[in-house]
Amino acid sequence: MEELTLGIGSRVQHPEFGKGVVIQVYADSYEITFMDHGRKQIMKSFRELEVLDYVAPDIDLISYEQVERSFIRILRRLTDIQETVRIGRKWEGGRIILEPGDRNVQSKDMPIDALFHKIVMIRDRIRVMEQKINASTLSEVDKIELQQYVTRIYGTLTSFNLLFADKEDYFVGDKGKG
Repeated sequence: MEELTLGIGSRVQHPEFGKGVVIQVYADSYEITFMDHGRKQIMKSFRELEVLDYVAPDIDLISYEQVERSFIRILRRLTDIQETVRIGRKWEGGRIILEPGDRNVQSKDMPIDALFHKIVMIRDRIRVMEQKINASTLSEVDKIELQQYVTRIYGTLTSFNLLFADKEDYFVGDKGKG
């Protein structure tokens, strides 16, 4: 296939799957529904895909994932509703042990899930504080100064990112914002 990007609705012929229609366009692939083989993901680099009927791609094309992320950001800004944040699978059921340097003091341990829950609560409360700062009547200079503190707080908490199952839940400091 030549170097052109197909739009949704383009009709194609695949050597193995037969005729199909492009139903979704991704950065590196197409999702195509074939008459006899259902939905298949075909890489854009696949050279044997023949274009039967070309439809130009929409300029403002966005994926379902992008729409979903946008809705989540809007909900976070407008409500106190927070999504469920998953702990990394390797930490499920684990325990954290606090071993004091003073041997006369007994060590403590707790479920790692309890610590994780507290960390997520801290993160969510910082987000709410950040939203309140942005919505406040403070001067832009004061808002920027407070935002810098919030960013530094996130940066301080990046050590806990290893507990999160999903990267999009991570704390991000100054380095991650550039």
